[in-house]
Amino acid sequence: MHPELTQVRPRLPRGGARLFAVLASLALVLTALTGTTFAGGSAQGIAARSVSLQLLAINDFHGNLEPPSGSGGRIVSDGVTTDAGGVEYLATHIRALEATNPNTLVVSAGDNIGASPLISGFFHDEPAIEALNALGLDVSSVGNHEFDEGAAELMRMQNGGCHPVDGCFGGDGFAGAAFPFLSANVVVTATGQTLFPAYTIKKLHGVRVGFIGLTLEGTPTIVTPSGVAGLTFLDEVETINHYTQVLQAQHVETIIVLLHEGGIQSVPTGQNVSVDGCVGLTGPIVNIVNGLDSAVDVVLSGHTHQFYNCAIENEDHSLLLTSASSFGRLVTDIDLQIDRATKDVVSMSADNVIVDRTVAKDAAETAVVTKYKALSDAISQQVVGSIGAPEITRTQNAAGESALGDVIADAQLEAMDNEFGAQVAFMNPGGIRADITCGVGESLPCSITFGELFTVQPFANDMVAFDITGAQIDTMLEQQFDNPVAGDKRILQVSSNFSYQWDASNPAGSKVDPSTIMLNGVVINPATTYRIATNIFLAGGGDRFFVLASGTNRVVGPIDLDALVAYFGAHSPVASPPLNRIVMVP
Repeated sequence: MHPELTQVRPRLPRGGARLFAVLASLALVLTALTGTTFAGGSAQGIAARSVSLQLLAINDFHGNLEPPSGSGGRIVSDGVTTDAGGVEYLATHIRALEATNPNTLVVSAGDNIGASPLISGFFHDEPAIEALNALGLDVSSVGNHEFDEGAAELMRMQNGGCHPVDGCFGGDGFAGAAFPFLSANVVVTATGQTLFPAYTIKKLHGVRVGFIGLTLEGTPTIVTPSGVAGLTFLDEVETINHYTQVLQAQHVETIIVLLHEGGIQSVPTGQNVSVDGCVGLTGPIVNIVNGLDSAVDVVLSGHTHQFYNCAIENEDHSLLLTSASSFGRLVTDIDLQIDRATKDVVSMSADNVIVDRTVAKDAAETAVVTKYKALSDAISQQVVGSIGAPEITRTQNAAGESALGDVIADAQLEAMDNEFGAQVAFMNPGGIRADITCGVGESLPCSITFGELFTVQPFANDMVAFDITGAQIDTMLEQQFDNPVAGDKRILQVSSNFSYQWDASNPAGSKVDPSTIMLNGVVINPATTYRIATNIFLAGGGDRFFVLASGTNRVVGPIDLDALVAYFGAHSPVASPPLNRIVMVP
């Protein structure tokens, strides 16, 4: 029977640690009853035999040096909304927490870089690494976005050196990360060796603490194929359990996992969600933690950009599981008491701390932000067009269509139709990273800058045109619902000349009605070849759209961001289109 995910409670000790705790509790009771202090059993004696370790954890930073805007810059917890994030404020909160315990390590569960705002992304995320160095990050797992520019570029992030094409930025070189990346389940296929170390051991007053770092096994399905070429991604549970045994063979009994995979709280309608809640947690992380060796003490997770604070407990296993949202809006404060004799954790607690902006800015981080803001402003603030509505958002309706997705698909078709022969364009919703909104107090039409469009599409993915049949288009649409995460669907955004209907009540593989799949108002023919446009990520089968990898007669066009910039230049003010291309049957 699997243990249950519940609200965080004090840790149940294991093995010798459990005996230690029982004896310590008995000593405290006897002391209270008799006034006698028992040798080696007093509260003072217990404290002397334990080491207090504080972990401060973040995940999914994504190069957010400046305070994120819109909903991405807020945390809603227990019905209260707080403006949060910005590395200058994150650092100040971390410094304050560090001051409470001299034995503190700052850790990350991946996606430090990639899908970043222009202030970092335009400079290949060197600014993010420099900011995390200033933050005092001690160790990090890799995440899927660490592979956006490929393994060689990720190695440069670790080791430093100027970019092989764009050179050095700011005139002072790039030293690389002062912290180690860990990649226990990322193996170089040709050698069988992990790309980065699988684990690291930190020593603390005679106690050795092991950290295993890894990303989700499904990374190749959500990263451009060139980014993961030559790499094999292994099962999370098998990898963690293997390296847990490796660490125990080295007499390491306190084991922390930095895992770039996560879940989400399923809060009933009308109930407030809490940053320290663990209500109805679902997602891949649940089965992963249920399969872990009982020696694992803490799993610091990420990827879903959610917050939660859970404990898993049964007779022989007590494990703390947390996630700190994204963009530096939260930091998880974990306190562990480790018995010097058994080297095991005897108690634990955690709190997700909101990184509000009421504190002073950290001077070291301000220097990083100021440096790169000066370099990026001239590019970022260039006006490229306007919008004719207060906002154009990536929020999907019940059918899965979004206004911003429509605009991007239209832009991509326009960029790929004449010279490249594309007849229809498809865009993955996960590649749309922000909304487009008017500034506070700005009247319509609202000006839109290059920096705003960069934030929407920061990946610089090439556009690709290629041939597939009508039958393959039908298969592609069905693959929107063929996802291993229960209830998850990834509805592709489509250009204005394409439409279809799908029925949620139908089984997977039969949700889309083929008679409703229309191109330019005509039902597609399964035997006819059509030329479509997508980004290179989708063209390689990303997001599990495997059928697209079989497309033929491929031609590479401009990058997706350039297509969007050109569209705004030609069609401003851009309207927020009606959501009528994708219809879900009631």
